[in-house]
Formats: sequence, structure tokens, C-alpha cells
Amino acid sequence: MIKEICFDMDGSIADFYNVPKWLEMIRAFDPTPYKVAKPLWDMEALANVLHQLQKNGIKITIVTWCSKESTAEFNKATREAKLQWLAQYDFPYDYFHCVRYGATKADSVRKRLKNGEAILIDDNKSVRNGWKLGATIDPTVEDIIEVLKGLI
Repeated sequence: MIKEICFDMDGSIADFYNVPKWLEMIRAFDPTPYKVAKPLWDMEALANVLHQLQKNGIKITIVTWCSKESTAEFNKATREAKLQWLAQYDFPYDYFHCVRYGATKADSVRKRLKNGEAILIDDNKSVRNGWKLGATIDPTVEDIIEVLKGLI
């Protein structure tokens, strides 16, 4: 039984990697790319589907990494920028985890699942391959809105 849908942000719902000079900015500890990335999806349509899933008892979770090159202060700024981005696009979620770069994302949800499953939506193949809590979706090749509609 599916209990949670877990979303990565950068490259999965936010077009982070097409922000001009994103790498230079984060190496300079500038969180701007996390704030200005355009959505990769029709956020209103996605929110409608997610609200329906929530009504059916499925939790929506954000599990995203902080920057690879970071400081405690930049991690905080990154978390704040990502929360602002989610608010700007009215993205509905129940839990938010912005964890250190490279952390096992499953660790953020495992205790809540108890015998249920979680679906991970993440553009990173190695993260998807390491997900042992249920199915995964590659948002670079699948229409996540259509896939999620199938769960309603």
C-alpha cells in the first residue's frame, strides 16, 4: 500500500540546472538558483493531483539535498530558498526534508512507512536505484502528473 509520494526538487520539479550560472552561484554560497528556477511541470495541475492523493490518505514529502559544497549557513539559506520556492508555486506537502548532499533519502521516510511503500520521484538514477521502499519515477522520461493521476 502506497503511503507516501516523495519528491526530489532540483531537476525533478524545479528546473535548477537551466538557471544561468547555477554552479558558479552555489560555489559562491549564493542560494539564488534555488529561488529562481522555473517549474518543470504545470504546478497547478500537479497540485490538484497531489491534493486528491492527500485526500486519499497519501502523504506528500519533499526529500531534497543541500548543496554539495556547503557550510552550515549555506545549508540554512538553501533550505529557506527551497521552502520559498515551494510556497511560491503552492506546492502541497506534508513533510519537508532538506538533507546533506549524498544522504540516503530513504532514511527521511522509513520510520513513518511501517509496512507501507513510498514512491520516489527523482531525476538522479543512482538515488532511484538505491530506493528500496517502493517504486521510483524518473521525471525526465515520465509524465509525473499522468502517473500520479493513476494512483487516485
